[in-house]
Amino acid sequence: MSVKAKSKDKTIFVCSECGAKYHKWVGKCSECGAWNSVVEEVIPSAKSLSVSKSVTPPLKIDHLEPPRSIKVSTGIEEIDRVIGGGFLKGSVTLISGNPGIGKSTIALQIANSIHNKKVFYFSAEESPEQLKIRAERLKLSTSSLYVSEELLLENIVHIVENQSPEIVIIDSIQTIYSGQFDSLPGGVLQVRECALKLLNITKARGLITLLIGHITKEGAIAGPKVLEHLVDTVLLLEGDQNNFFRILRCLKNRFGTTKEIGIFEMREDGLHPVKDPSYLFISKKKKHASGSSITVSMEGIRPLLVEIQALTAKSIYSTPQRNSNGIDYRRLTMLLAVLEKRAGISLSTFDIFVNVVGGLKLHDPATDLAVISAILSSYHNRPLPSETAFIGEVGLVGEIRPVRYIDTRINEAVKLGFKKVYVPSISELKTIRSEIRIIKVESVNQLIEKLSQQ
Repeated sequence: MSVKAKSKDKTIFVCSECGAKYHKWVGKCSECGAWNSVVEEVIPSAKSLSVSKSVTPPLKIDHLEPPRSIKVSTGIEEIDRVIGGGFLKGSVTLISGNPGIGKSTIALQIANSIHNKKVFYFSAEESPEQLKIRAERLKLSTSSLYVSEELLLENIVHIVENQSPEIVIIDSIQTIYSGQFDSLPGGVLQVRECALKLLNITKARGLITLLIGHITKEGAIAGPKVLEHLVDTVLLLEGDQNNFFRILRCLKNRFGTTKEIGIFEMREDGLHPVKDPSYLFISKKKKHASGSSITVSMEGIRPLLVEIQALTAKSIYSTPQRNSNGIDYRRLTMLLAVLEKRAGISLSTFDIFVNVVGGLKLHDPATDLAVISAILSSYHNRPLPSETAFIGEVGLVGEIRPVRYIDTRINEAVKLGFKKVYVPSISELKTIRSEIRIIKVESVNQLIEKLSQQ
């Protein structure tokens, strides 16, 4: 049975930012709000749509044997931690990040660290000679690494089918294209169709495929959203190019957790795992400097000691400035409102700046207590007690709420030499080391009272 399709090609308009489709051109995408992002895409008509005579019936799930897929270790402990032990055969992983952040570097290091695997690296952004120079700079063993600057998808597929690599790296998915479509590389149609074809050949041949992808200035992965849905794992390499560390996060993982992060130090010879990352996020400050506090943030199931710095200064503007780096701005304004409403501290005429040392972005509400402590310290120009950490979430009525993994956080502080820690009053402490003093607080007002007694 077959259904004949119209021979005329179809023209649609697609948003290059989010993939929304329109019947006519519009200046602003109604889905994502982007201006001048809607581009014309020509979809060639299919000659025929056929329905196979042999139909596979649904299978009862109880009768199926689970696949005995063995994960292939990357050889890099921090990456294995993030993706859950290694790559599965037949999986597609998207590595995204800002330009120059180290995506190609980490892909080359993965290719080098996975032993006894034939790796094909298709780079549309660097020539084979440039890749050779990069590999020598990274001191990589290239005996099983094959490089190509092929851009055409059909040629890439032909090479893979005929030479049977075990690992395929595409650098980048936005630069390759299919000859079946007239649109430019990087367009919504090209990215979607190229990713779909690579996904199909990966599943069929049991490959491990890594796609390198760019992100937009807003921080979203460039290309259609369907790209993130197609792949099995989405990794984000983030960090400031002015800093020497990088954080690898897992945004999606069909085969494991998304709660882990990997921390690397960028050196001249590549990315190196950081074994004790807490030292990265604590500055060598003056002992008696005000406006600085220490907290323990959980990144996945890993505790990190982080320094939070705050500065309050009398504003010369009618509207005071509020600036946060590494902490959600709305979270900061909420904490300032709690201080003013519940503690009676008026900050409406002060400029307030809050920064997380090292450029780390915090999403853990357990850092609230440290943020408030740093602001109070700067406001009163009174240094906080040394070797002291602050752990706790602040509620809207000024209460200090309990947080998860409190034992793990406190023990991490003990390991790095801290003597005191402020925690919520109703925390359940079970396996705390005896050499640290626990100070329990139930409200912001009680915190202020206890700090004034130090």
